[in-house]
Amino acid sequence: MRYGNVLVTGGAGFLGSQLVKKLKDRCNHLYIIDDLSTGNAGAIPRAKNITFYKESITNNELLESILPKVEVIFHLACRNVVLSVENIDEDFNTNLYGGFLLLKKAKECCPNLQKFVYTSTSSIYGDASILPTPESYHNITLPYSASKFSTEHYCRMYYHMYNLPITILRLSNVYGPGQLASNPYCGVIAKFFDAIRKKEPLTIYSDGTQTRDFTYVEDTIRAILIAGISERSIGKVYNIGTGKETSIIQLAKTILEIKGDPHHPIISKPKRAVDKVHRRALHVEEIEKELGWKALISLQQGLVLTSNWLQAEGLA
Repeated sequence: MRYGNVLVTGGAGFLGSQLVKKLKDRCNHLYIIDDLSTGNAGAIPRAKNITFYKESITNNELLESILPKVEVIFHLACRNVVLSVENIDEDFNTNLYGGFLLLKKAKECCPNLQKFVYTSTSSIYGDASILPTPESYHNITLPYSASKFSTEHYCRMYYHMYNLPITILRLSNVYGPGQLASNPYCGVIAKFFDAIRKKEPLTIYSDGTQTRDFTYVEDTIRAILIAGISERSIGKVYNIGTGKETSIIQLAKTILEIKGDPHHPIISKPKRAVDKVHRRALHVEEIEKELGWKALISLQQGLVLTSNWLQAEGLA
């Protein structure tokens, strides 16, 4: 698969940097915009066909200079769920206004645009009453889910009014190699592995019975790449997950077993402001049926691969 000239927003983040590594040999030129608020410039590979801008996606002039050259846009940049609660204004500015501006400028400045892939979130489902949760459901309870879902609406509007070739992907608890605990806003899996390395207790908020649908990073990247080239996906929204629930306490025990330390201490702390979801599992039949994608890596396999990567990097 070839992608021509590509823009990746948020390309220095965990998921963005892993996407960039896959894209660099599959595109002519790769432009990356990331303000490094949570990203790591060191995660971006050095290559002649990569140009990195330490900038905000709300920089009009920068977008106007890059977008005329671009054929595919992967929009990953956002403030995450924890930061959104801490600063709602910044969440709005980056997640909603930033997404709207990128759509607006793509329409105005991208004469050869073939695909605009927007990575949304399963957080828009809140504490869903339907499990596995289909794409038709929503339950907005946090600033992050409000801004991400609102950007989805603008994506659909630009598709229907201006034929912008949009695809929306709702991601669920992505984990794996490249996710570092040095980022204070990383996922629970990275935090658990880091706590074991530091010989600190694993911290669970609430009682640990809450569940999540953990998706291995390679599976997620594969879905993003398919969406970036599939004509059938234009105008569609797809869940990206495994369809399986795993409780946080079971996750902790599985990681401790993999590390050979089943008696490592686990402690509980009260819920945080962001802890609104008790159960999560996504309905994934739409993308399986329409694009032939499905998650291939089980949680057990993914955790072993993550552990091996951490060891190879000297982080375990």
